[in-house]
Amino acid sequence: MSDATRLAGPDAEASGRPERAAVVVGGGLAGVTAALALADAGVRVTLLEGRPRLGGLAFSFQRGALTVDNGQHVYLRCCTAYRWFLDRIDAASLAPLQDRLDVPVLDAEGKPGRRLGRIGRTALPVPLHLAKSLATYPHLSLAERARVGRAALALKGLDLADPALDAQNFGSWLAAHGQSARAVEALWDLVGVATLNAVAGDSSLGLAAMVFKTGLLSDPGAADIGWARVPLGELHDRLARKALDSVGVRTEVRTRVTSISLSENGRWSVQVPGETLHADAVVLAVPQREAHELLPEGALDAPERLLEIGTAPILNVHVVYDRKVLSRPFFAALGSPVQWVFDRTEASGLSEGQYLALSQSAAQDEIDEPVSVLRERYLPELERLLPATRGAQVKDFFVTRERTATFAPTPGVGRLRPGARTKAPGLCLAGAWTATRWPATMESAVRSGVSAAGAALNALGRPRDHLLELFEEAA
Repeated sequence: MSDATRLAGPDAEASGRPERAAVVVGGGLAGVTAALALADAGVRVTLLEGRPRLGGLAFSFQRGALTVDNGQHVYLRCCTAYRWFLDRIDAASLAPLQDRLDVPVLDAEGKPGRRLGRIGRTALPVPLHLAKSLATYPHLSLAERARVGRAALALKGLDLADPALDAQNFGSWLAAHGQSARAVEALWDLVGVATLNAVAGDSSLGLAAMVFKTGLLSDPGAADIGWARVPLGELHDRLARKALDSVGVRTEVRTRVTSISLSENGRWSVQVPGETLHADAVVLAVPQREAHELLPEGALDAPERLLEIGTAPILNVHVVYDRKVLSRPFFAALGSPVQWVFDRTEASGLSEGQYLALSQSAAQDEIDEPVSVLRERYLPELERLLPATRGAQVKDFFVTRERTATFAPTPGVGRLRPGARTKAPGLCLAGAWTATRWPATMESAVRSGVSAAGAALNALGRPRDHLLELFEEAA
């Protein structure tokens, strides 16, 4: 945990400044970040969450003896805000990064000896760090690899601050830059679907360019992958709550806010069943539709835009085998409906056999299909990809569904995403769907919480240097 000085309530009073109070509505990563940042600046904070636990859509639950994550979540070395968050809650060692990017890619339809390819990097400067991996990538022809290199250089030259990129379609841009359907499947969508939760043809060029420029073309190690080696609930609920407790945040779960209003004395009234909380600032860190319902009149010029931000689902398929069938921690797949497969055996607490989790993004066509249908589809696909599964016994098969897992990164979504500040004094917005310039990731959620806390501190007349220094150090 950071050793930066924290101002508690009594210290604030001793300094001659009146104590200020804030309510944070929503206990996902955005809300927890905002609460920590406000409390670190000496604000008395109450955090309200409707669910029985913190963590938002990155959480764990029990299934018999298994501790199951609702979905596989990863982050990259370039995710400096989420890395700061892990440090802040004393969890960095529980979600380590790869020493160097290495993604095994299995082609179910590949010829013998060419089924396995790898996306990796060297220590050479950008863009040479990817040259060896691209030159030896077996899932593309020599001509396709050359065209991918040219497209990557063109992408690197795009100005992410140009608002015109938001209105353009990434798939069309790729086609205009010579990318074949195979190149899109085997490279661009392999990365893009997992990070954007949409195929290239459904994605904003602005968001896609941000992903590829920041993750692959900014620093040699920017795309090194990290993931939790323990259940997500250990990080985003237990350790997050411990960090909140340590700075005096009052955390209430199973507490749903019914209304927010500005009182005549200029303070906010936050209504929950059986209690009214009063605060000088409020951070709404809830999904966009819930934020729309709670926003007081006049807080945004066009609040209906929040309802125009679409959502996209993620399906997770969980399979427990009676034996070990996968020798690597994860892989991505081509030529199959399977997208990414992770070994969750150790993290789940499984003592015998192996537990694999399949993360299926942009799952609009599958999100409501019966478990029996998904079982008939995915077990044979795993046999195609992993010969060791043939003859192995399936001890358990189940699915988790997040129908509104992320906002949809469609062209034009950028103009719909509001910033942290509203027109109502002291009322701020947080959430991965706000204007962070990032797609709907854990990184975006934490960044939004930092921005909302900064806006709230500004409204409270409190200095933000402490917060900015912490964030810049992480970045």
